[in-house]
Amino acid sequence: MRQAIISVFALLVAAAILLGANGLQSTLLSVRAYVEGFPLWAIGLMMSAYFGGFALGCRYAPRFIRRSGHVRAFTAFASVASAVTLMHVLFVGPIFWLAMRLIAGFCFAGLHMIIESWLNEKATNENRGQVLSVYRIADFSAVTAGQFMLNMADPAGFVLFAVVSILISLSLVPVALTSASQPAPIKSARLDLPKLFRVSPLAALGIFCVGLSGSSFWSLAPVFVQDIGYDIAAVAPVMSAMIFGGAIAQWPIGWISDKFDRRIVIIVVACLAALSAIFVSVSSSMTLGFLIFAGGCFGFFHMPLFGLGIAHANDFAEAEEFVSVNGGLLLLYGIGAVIGPNIGSATMSLFGPAALFYFSCSVYLIVIIFGIYRMTQRAGVTAEQKEDYVAVPRTSPGVFEMDPRAAENTESDSEESAGS
Repeated sequence: MRQAIISVFALLVAAAILLGANGLQSTLLSVRAYVEGFPLWAIGLMMSAYFGGFALGCRYAPRFIRRSGHVRAFTAFASVASAVTLMHVLFVGPIFWLAMRLIAGFCFAGLHMIIESWLNEKATNENRGQVLSVYRIADFSAVTAGQFMLNMADPAGFVLFAVVSILISLSLVPVALTSASQPAPIKSARLDLPKLFRVSPLAALGIFCVGLSGSSFWSLAPVFVQDIGYDIAAVAPVMSAMIFGGAIAQWPIGWISDKFDRRIVIIVVACLAALSAIFVSVSSSMTLGFLIFAGGCFGFFHMPLFGLGIAHANDFAEAEEFVSVNGGLLLLYGIGAVIGPNIGSATMSLFGPAALFYFSCSVYLIVIIFGIYRMTQRAGVTAEQKEDYVAVPRTSPGVFEMDPRAAENTESDSEESAGS
């Protein structure tokens, strides 16, 4: 374990810096847009632009990386992302910020793809799971730390934007100084909807719905906290509670899904996510402590749904489809994430801030109803056919190359070929 982490330590540091900077920037922009008086529809549209740019980056950034090489491409993406952060302060307006978020999403997709392809190249089949686990810990820790950096300075000023820009620039250092050889060329992610629904309709719809709900609260929960009467200092603990709740839920819920019919687990967890979303809405009229606790409960049941959907799809996918199916599901999540903040902001405008989480509740009800329907259409897989649940970051399709299940499937294919 120790040797595995040492071999990829510099890359993990770069990833953590980027994740922390991006987590801070997302919350900061939502808070600052509210302070500037942007209408809710404009905040939703602006925040959804990031996910649109990220989906485009997953599709087209590999072309830039193949043409320029990993180090030069990383330098270019990081430089543009750093500059874009500062431009938010120079030109304050919804349309301009929307364009900047689109560019930032594209750049961060490329940055994550480069780091993850490098991590995958340096990981071995023996330590792949350990590397992915540490990467996931770095993900949760860095994003949580990014939320608390929000209280370092006034979001209405320049300082926090400068902090984000500095962090993005610092992520260049470990990558620029690495002596590791460049990994294999990165493949573009493709969205094949008929294939995804053929493999698992429940996973496809579930991942899309998780994108709808997840993006809406990541983008608009900071606005929700301010809109119900709390000051900016309350945003960080509420957002962090959601992240922490999701982090501690991964192992127990994943373990349960490996032991029982995964569809039942998805339905039950979606039910509990819907109830916890209502709990957050109800808590908006209670104390901050209640709201933080409710946020933790919501994160606990919402965040594992992505991994459950991925694992359920892999239960039915062919071994050679592992990476392509997962990459397609991530893009489907991205489509939901583009739509979610726009519906969430419209819902808040019509029915008040608490309606944001009632929207999430309605999304989970769709998953519940469709999950029950799917159980009448197809038998579940046997224990031997099941793939293990693995908590994977929602970063880029490159993360699935690191997944130990991908290595196991490759080995199985090789053994079958040798035997034949």
